[in-house]
Parts: sequence; structure tokens; C-alpha cells
Amino acid sequence: LKAVILIGGPQKGTRFRPLSFEVPKPLFPVAGVPMVQHHIEACAKVPGLKEILLMGFYQPHEALSRFLVSAQQEFKIPIRYLQEYAALGTGGGIYHFRDQILSGGAEAFFVLNADVCSEFPLQEMLEFQQRHGDADSFVILGTTANRTQALNYGCIVANTDTQEVQHYVEKPSTFVSEIINCGIYLFTPAIFQHIGEVFQRNQQELVLEESSNGWQRAEVIRLEQDVFTALAGKGKLYVYKTDGFWSQIKSAGSAIYASRLYLNQYSKTHPERLAQNKPGGPIIRGNVYIHPTASIDSSAVLGPNVSIGEGVTVGAGVRLRESIVLHGASLHDHTCVLNTIVGWDSTIGRWARVEGTPSDPNPNDPYAKIDSETLFRDGRLTPSITILGCSVTIPAEVVILNSIVLPHKELSRSYKNQIIL
Repeated sequence: LKAVILIGGPQKGTRFRPLSFEVPKPLFPVAGVPMVQHHIEACAKVPGLKEILLMGFYQPHEALSRFLVSAQQEFKIPIRYLQEYAALGTGGGIYHFRDQILSGGAEAFFVLNADVCSEFPLQEMLEFQQRHGDADSFVILGTTANRTQALNYGCIVANTDTQEVQHYVEKPSTFVSEIINCGIYLFTPAIFQHIGEVFQRNQQELVLEESSNGWQRAEVIRLEQDVFTALAGKGKLYVYKTDGFWSQIKSAGSAIYASRLYLNQYSKTHPERLAQNKPGGPIIRGNVYIHPTASIDSSAVLGPNVSIGEGVTVGAGVRLRESIVLHGASLHDHTCVLNTIVGWDSTIGRWARVEGTPSDPNPNDPYAKIDSETLFRDGRLTPSITILGCSVTIPAEVVILNSIVLPHKELSRSYKNQIIL
């Protein structure tokens, strides 16, 4: 048994700027640990899992290599990074590295997209696959969305008795099903035969279209559109529905929401990561993660849903809520920070207020998902969380509302609904 985590590469992640300038998106801290570490923790818990492969087209990266070394030591499992020579799509990458995935006689492997947050019910998917279908059946993790939001995802129509996928449509234009694809799969080596058929078909089409401008590649294969759509209804593909939490992490705003979901889960899985109220310590409300190296004044009030990185300084009387503060940042006395990501080594002056608008799903709808909002609507910036890039300096006594501040800026006044370049 192995696991493959698809981490993508630098050309995407534009919705994650300016945070993806400093660190590859999979290493962005969510609830105190790099986003992809949640995936690795979940995989390491599956009995008999022998190896975890990260796959993407980031250049060999110092931060990525350091992370892999420390994760291998912590989870006692081999973790390797396989670098694609170009963006090959979700299916093209695993097809390109199929020998690496199957080496050592892998009988089955998980494929997880790095930009989702979830409880990762991997063990349950394995048991479900053993109960259902033949040895060569494949399992998609599905969850329920509301009718309007389902259109933004891959929609699955399944047989209610057997859970066999009968129909699969990626981002349909009209309503197809409320069951959506979570981007977490369980495959057996037989999947490569199906991906290979798509590869061959792509090659034939390219030969026929020799007059085309040559930028298409037969190797670019998308699991969702090219493989699942063809497999649906053939008795090979099943959906395992989870009631656990799940969300995409496409934009920086969704990172704060994902952080809340993970912090919530820590009470069950990692209670040691949650800060407690102690005499002489800051006031903690709800779930808060504080890195042991952070220095926090006892009169600060933190939470709910706050994650504080290493070496952060929080002064007297600071109020922090629904925010992520990245390493080395400094919040001077009496600042108020709400719905904000404070970038690495940024400084917020005394009595300043930095606030954003949360882009949370509708709390009254149990199936609501976070909307992947565009930055602009009708030519105006959509109010969203406030993001300070790295090394941003905010002076004392100013107000920054719903703004995105690019790295290395020193602001001199208040701003509202702006991108400060």
C-alpha cells in the first residue's frame, strides 16, 4: 500500500498570492503545520502503508527538501518527491511515474490532492473497497454539497444500493448530483491500463491534428474529465461518502476556514497542539494553536480559530480572532486583528486595526462549502479576508480593511478594499 500526494506546481496557485510568493503552497501552515503534513499524518496512520510519494513540478526546493527530511523522521515512513518535467494533469503525473508507484509490488495506492483539507477517512475507504466491488475496483471519496455549489465540483451519480458510480461530470453546467468529488482516491494498479488508453487516444488525436500549434501534449491527462467520465457505469468505480469535514484550499481565505476545521479536530487527534488557559498566560477562547517559541503578553485575548507561528511576538492588550499569524511577525500593544493572515516578519503598530471579511460557508446549511470567490466582482475588489504579505509594516493607529498588501510594503495611512502593490 502506498500514497501519492499531488502538490501541483508554481504556475498555479495564483489565487493564493501573495502568500505563495514566499513558500510553495503545500508548505503553507494551516493550523500550525504545513498544509500537506495533515495528509502525511493521515497516510502514516494507515496500517501497512509503505511509502508516501509527493508529486508535482516544483523545482527542487530547499524548504521542500527540509520538510521531507523532518517528516520522514517524525512519521518513520519513506517520503520521496517526484518532480514532473511539466504540468501533466492529475492523471498524467501518476501515469508518468507508474513504475515508481508500483515498485515493490504495490497492490493499491491512495491519491490525494494537496489543496483539500479533510478528516481523510483512508482506512474506511480501504474497508469499503474490500466489501464492495472486485479486487480491481477504484474508490472516490465523495461528500454532499448543496445544489448550487455542486456545480463547481466534479459531480457523482451513484447507485444508492451498491454506491457504484454510474455517471461522472466535472463542473457541470446544470444540476447533476449533490454528491461531489473530494479529490481523494483509492486505486489499484489496474487504473494505469485505463489511463494508458487515454494516453494512446490523445496520441492518435495529436497525429491527426498535426497542423495544430504543437503545444498540446499526449501526456497531459486529467483523472476527473478523462478517466472517471469513461469509467462511470462500468462497474469499476465506487464512491465512499463521508460525513466528516472537507473543504478545498484554493484561496488564502479558505486557509483560515481550513485552519478552523483542523483546530476543531485537534481536540480529538492532537489535544497537545491546542493552547490552554494558564495562570499568567494570555486569555484563550476556543481553539488556538501557539508555536512554543512565540512570545505572548498575558493580557492578550486570542481566539477562536487562531494559529500563531514560530517566533511571533504579541504585545499587551492585543485582540486576535479568526487569523493566521506567520513566523516572525510582531503585533504591537493593543492591536486588533480579525479575519486576517499576517505574513512572515510583518509588523503591526500600536492601536492599529487590521480586519477582513470572512468568506465562510453558510453556517445554517450543513452541506454548504466555501465559495471559491474571484478577487474582483464588477470591477471592484470583493470584500474578503485581509492578507499582509511578508515583511509588511503597518504604522500605529491606522485601519486596514479587506485589503491585500504585497510583500515588503511600508504603509503610511489607512486603506480599505484595496490591493496595495
